[in-house]
Parts: sequence; C-alpha cells; structure tokens
Amino acid sequence: MAVRILTLVGSLRSGSHNRRLAEAAVHIAPEHVEVSLFEGLDTVPFYNEDIDAEGSVPAAAARLREATAEADALLLVSPEYNGTIPAVLKNAIDWLSRPYGAGALNGKPVAVVGTAFGQYGGVWAQDEARKAVRIAGAEVAEDLTLSIPSSVVRFAELHPVDDPEVTEKLSGVLEGLASRAAATV
Repeated sequence: MAVRILTLVGSLRSGSHNRRLAEAAVHIAPEHVEVSLFEGLDTVPFYNEDIDAEGSVPAAAARLREATAEADALLLVSPEYNGTIPAVLKNAIDWLSRPYGAGALNGKPVAVVGTAFGQYGGVWAQDEARKAVRIAGAEVAEDLTLSIPSSVVRFAELHPVDDPEVTEKLSGVLEGLASRAAATV
C-alpha cells in the first residue's frame, strides 16, 4: 500500500513558484508514495471557535480535516510573506489543530519546504510553519528541508520539475517523509 502524503500550498496564486514546487512533488513521487495537492484552502474560513462546533463546522474546514486525517503525512509548501508564514497556511494549521489534543495533525509526520524571491529561500516562513505545526501536535521532520532562493530568477523559464537539483532534493524529502510515515502506521 502506498504512503499518502497530502500537500498544502501556502500561496493561492495558480502560477506561484510554490504551487509549481508542489506539482513537482506530485510528479516525482516515488512509486510507493502518493502525493496529492489539497485544493480549496482559499475557501476555508478564518478559524473561529464559534463556528467550530459539532454540526456547524464549515464544509471546507471539515474537508481539510478529513483529507488530513486520511493522509499518512503532510508536506507544507510555504512562500514567505513579509518574513513569515502566509495567513492561508497558518489558518489551515489552526483548523487542523482542533479539537485540542485530538486534531488531525496530532502525531502526523510533517515536512516543510518552499521557495521565495529572497536570498534565503523563505527559511523564516518555513521555520514559523514548523513551529506552528509542532505546537499543533505534528511530528515535525526537522531534517527534511528544502529552501530555494531567488525563485523569480531561478524559475522564470524553468518549472521546478525540470530542475535536476530541485527534483533530487525534493525526492529526498519525499522519501524521508514516506519513511517516517510508514514507521508510524
């Protein structure tokens, strides 16, 4: 049986470099790994405990929780907005952290990767994402990282799937995450 990795992309723009990086993960997934992209983070309302009650959880949030619960691991793909994690990704983490102590992230292996315009490839945002999912109960794979700097230049005419260095490193992240997930199942 294949290890299922759900990918959440922190950029809503259809042609974003981070979305393309996530698409590359789907394309290069090892034979024993199924990588899927969650579509619809833009429809998940901001977390509000008033609407997070049995029978009234918004459908988009419930779908996010179900998809995460069904996955063996998560891959977060994060750009860096003003030096930190994008709101849409933080919101997803907030929904997945509830109910407290029993959220869909609880004990789930998670890796964080991404690309950004700056010279550090979005490491601040990725560090913030790791911090948030760790506090939310996930098992963060601290050693499985990929920060790609200068995205606007590097991917101006090249899709990440066509960049041998990126695909090699991304393959390593996927293999490592799949290995962790298989060990926890």
